Amino acid sequence: MRTTSSHIVGTLTALGLFATGCGADAAGADTSEPAPDTRPRALKVARAWDGSPAAEIWRKGYFPVADPVQLPEDAFHDDADKEAYASRNFVLRGDLPERSAKDARVTWRSGDSLTLPLMGAREAYERLDRGSSPAPHLTVTGAKLGETTLATSRGPATVPAWLFTLDGYDTPLKRVALAPAKPPRSPIGPVSHLSEGLFELDKMVEVAADGGSVTVLAHHGACDDGPAVDVLETDGSVVLSGYVTGQEEGPCTAQLLARKVTVELDRPLGDRILLDAYTGRPVRGSD
Repeated sequence: MRTTSSHIVGTLTALGLFATGCGADAAGADTSEPAPDTRPRALKVARAWDGSPAAEIWRKGYFPVADPVQLPEDAFHDDADKEAYASRNFVLRGDLPERSAKDARVTWRSGDSLTLPLMGAREAYERLDRGSSPAPHLTVTGAKLGETTLATSRGPATVPAWLFTLDGYDTPLKRVALAPAKPPRSPIGPVSHLSEGLFELDKMVEVAADGGSVTVLAHHGACDDGPAVDVLETDGSVVLSGYVTGQEEGPCTAQLLARKVTVELDRPLGDRILLDAYTGRPVRGSD
C-alpha cells in the first residue's frame, strides 16, 4: 500500500494532527482520548470475510503477505548503505541474465502448487532501483535465478527469486521473481473518516517463521506516543486494529509516521487471512 500526499493530509486532518495544537484544546487542556474499543469493527470485518467468496479466492491464489525483497545476511555495513537501500538507490555494474523460462512454480508445504509467469531479471532490478540521485548507492554486479521462502496468504511457500550480488556483501539480495495476483474485491468497505478511532496500517513487514507473530508498519502522527495494534482472531481470519496512543500537548507538525509493531497470536497464522480493520482489506507487503 502506497500512501499518497492527499491521503496523508486527509488522515492528519481527521486525527486533529494537521494543526498547531495536538492533544490539547485552545486553552491548553489535555484532550487525549482513551484507547478506542476496536472489537466491534474487527468483528464486522471478520464476519464479512469468513466464508466469503473473496476469502476463497484469497486462499487459492498467490498473494504474498511479506516484502518481496530479502536483504543480505550481513546488511548493512554502514549508514550510507542503509540510506541507499531506504531510497532504493542502486547502480548496475554488470550484466543481467536473460529469462531462461516463461513460467515458474510456487510450492506450498501442503504440496499444493501454482505455475505463474516468471519475472525477468531486468524487471526485478527495475523494481528495486527506484532512486536516481548521486547520493549513496548500492552496486549490483550480477544476478542468478534461485529460490527463497516467502509468507503468503496460504502459508509459507517456496518461490523463485533473483539473487542479486551486491558489491561488498557475501550473500545476495533476493527479489521474488513473481508478481502477485490482483486481490479480490473486499466484502466490506473501510471505516469513514476515522470515526471509530482506527488508523490505517501501512504494510506487512514479517511473519515469524513459526507463524506465531506478525510484524506490521503502523501509522501514527508526530504528537503522540506511537501506534498500538489490537488483534481479533477467528478460525478464518486475524483482524488487526491500529490506533494511536498518548497524544501530547503543544505544537504539532503535519507528519504521517510509521513504526514497526509486533503482534503475538494465540496460534500460528497458517492460511488465515490477515486483515486491516480500518480498510477491511488484507494486509500485504510492498511490491
